Amino acid sequence: MEPAVLDSGSMYLKAGFASPDQDPSIILPTAMSRVEEEGGNGNSGVIGDITHPIKRGMIKDWDAMEDLWRYVFYTGLGWEPGNEGQLLVAEPLLTSKVSRERMVQTMFETFNVNGLYAVEQAVLSLYAVGRITGVAIDAGHGKIDIAPVWEGAVQHNAVKRFEIAGQDLTDLLAKELAQSQPDAKLDLAVVEMLKEKYATVSKDSSGYAATAEDCPSIEHTLPDGQVISIGREVYTVGEALLRPSILGVEEDGLAEQLLRSVSMCSPSENQRQLIENIVLCGGTSMMAGLDARLHKEAILLANPSVRPSLIKPPEYMPENTLINSAWMGGAILAKVVFPQNQHITKAEYDETGPPIVHRKCF
Repeated sequence: MEPAVLDSGSMYLKAGFASPDQDPSIILPTAMSRVEEEGGNGNSGVIGDITHPIKRGMIKDWDAMEDLWRYVFYTGLGWEPGNEGQLLVAEPLLTSKVSRERMVQTMFETFNVNGLYAVEQAVLSLYAVGRITGVAIDAGHGKIDIAPVWEGAVQHNAVKRFEIAGQDLTDLLAKELAQSQPDAKLDLAVVEMLKEKYATVSKDSSGYAATAEDCPSIEHTLPDGQVISIGREVYTVGEALLRPSILGVEEDGLAEQLLRSVSMCSPSENQRQLIENIVLCGGTSMMAGLDARLHKEAILLANPSVRPSLIKPPEYMPENTLINSAWMGGAILAKVVFPQNQHITKAEYDETGPPIVHRKCF
């Protein structure tokens, strides 16, 4: 049986057997609702409140997370109880020791995996584009992490967590549309769809100012038949990543955060190679114009002797590699780790317990 790869994000969980030339076979929303029995006969039920087991990249509801993993392993992957396989887990940056140990304990004691390896998402995202050194900017739904990686090791002293992510941009768009379209009935799922379809980053700040003043309107028909008009709102959402003051957040924009992160890496002679190998990945990174604007601003801010460069995946990789980069990198690494016995085995876990993850998975 091929090893499986698991990447649990704030909005989507991605899983599948390690096939680096294919997208993950399982992509599920991590938001869950429990079905509660009604009437006591067990034949009918009502949908309970929706829960989000992962918030800002970190697991907050372990019971719900176990339920989702159970479905993925035994229904999605087709594992059979007593015959579970090997698993590579993509870990969020800055995961606490306690959370790492609980994940390992859950995988070995609840799901009986027979081998486990855990790697930080930033490292895997670089593997997905054929690099072991560079800067991974993981722009997801719940967080944006900026992580310099040198020869496969995250430079933790230089990691930056940007306080704006996809969900904040969705909330901003909802607020903007509520002001411009007061009669429209828009739930967050619809706003999320509108953001993914229309949100755009201007070429530069002056271009944003001009667009905000004179932006052509887009007519969009909602699922219930309502027709709304969308204009400058889609540019405001994109601009917030470069100018967080739009959201009332007093911190530097994404390009400044990137350069500050790299500047904290030592020795300083490594910084050129890092800044010339930037990987912009995650669902929010797909916003139209973001890569070009980030590149342009990084060049303006960087030392004139270096030229920031955004790296794209090799042509032979799947089209959605940058969206699924942590999973794709995990599929590549799993082909090496498990055959070479670099993973945590069941015997090692039984002998040492959960803390072994800190020794075997750096």
